[in-house]
Amino acid sequence: MSEATETTLAASSPDGASPQARTAWLAVATVAVGIFAVVTTEMLPVGLLTSIGAALGTSDGTVGLALTVPGLVAAVAAPLLTVAVGRLDRRLVLCGLMGLLAAANLVSALAPAFPVLLAARVMVGVSIGGVWAIAGGLAARLVPERSAGAATSLIFSGVAVASVLGVPAGTLIGDLADWRAAFWTVCALALAVTVAMAVLLPPLPADRPVRLGEVPGLFRKAQLRAGLVTTGLLVVAHFGAYTYVRPVLEDVSGVGAGLISTLLLVYGVAGVAGNFLAGSAAHRDPRRTLMVLCALLAVAELLVPLLGRTTAGAAALLVLWGLAYGGVSVTTQNWMLRSAPEAREAASALFVGVFNLAISLGALLGGRVADHIALSGVMWCGGALAVLALLSAGVLGRARRARHG
Repeated sequence: MSEATETTLAASSPDGASPQARTAWLAVATVAVGIFAVVTTEMLPVGLLTSIGAALGTSDGTVGLALTVPGLVAAVAAPLLTVAVGRLDRRLVLCGLMGLLAAANLVSALAPAFPVLLAARVMVGVSIGGVWAIAGGLAARLVPERSAGAATSLIFSGVAVASVLGVPAGTLIGDLADWRAAFWTVCALALAVTVAMAVLLPPLPADRPVRLGEVPGLFRKAQLRAGLVTTGLLVVAHFGAYTYVRPVLEDVSGVGAGLISTLLLVYGVAGVAGNFLAGSAAHRDPRRTLMVLCALLAVAELLVPLLGRTTAGAAALLVLWGLAYGGVSVTTQNWMLRSAPEAREAASALFVGVFNLAISLGALLGGRVADHIALSGVMWCGGALAVLALLSAGVLGRARRARHG
């Protein structure tokens, strides 16, 4: 037995009170915080959109590229890095990627012009794609098999919490100081996580290298294809509108700048609740759960131009929106892992690629609508795509069940 295997097994001691077991769960929590850091960095421009644009002399739609670019890079980096790292120790890979994230946030905080910020966001995309894809399969290697499910949920809670709380936290920091302070804060967090991973993670050599043809080969699975199509549509629907939620709240709802971070925090709290509410339901039936989330998201976005013209109306719809989107990551991840249980790392890489591609497409689509049609149009467009996601889950998912049921 290798030293790496002995270390991992020691960390997975069945004695819940042992120092090894406590260290194992600290390692799991560190991976979760790492995912929180990369997803928060990815989402940070959403709440800082107008501040960045004003400081760097760029339109809201153009600043949206700060979300589009890392999403596109992550979509490519996730499958390619999973293959490229081969048999490299995953602990070293994760530490390197978190260090890259810290450097990217440092460059962002110091950026004198928008092209420099955009270059830093390319670095962010590489880190996102690698960390998220690799971290997804680590839980079972850090804790005993009986605890792997809980550990996996904890790791992926980093995605959900970052998606719903990262933006309001960054917005609040931006309001209290300035937008650069938000990037400095996440830079410090990324450095802390890098050190924690180096100290707490055991050696994690690859179980087996992922072959280049393995990732696209998963498209042959009908269940996985249905989940990916629905995930893509739903994430585009969300980010096509949510990337521009701050200017919408200011111009359409008439919300004062001082209340923006509060409303986004309300959205975030609702999102955390949605994550846990959807988690148990998604474990039983991810398809039906995702259909409910699609419907709620469609209603929330479509009603913003109609009923969200006051602060109270906007707040109520943001609560509904948060409840809906808060459950998306845990539900879609459940769908993916059920679709390819024998190839979890490859399936996670493909899922991360599609998810981040959808983020970038959503931000890009919303920017074009905001700049060339109308700001409220991002809500109509996002709501319509959420309806398409609902139809996809219903029709493609039902057809898949008919073939394999």
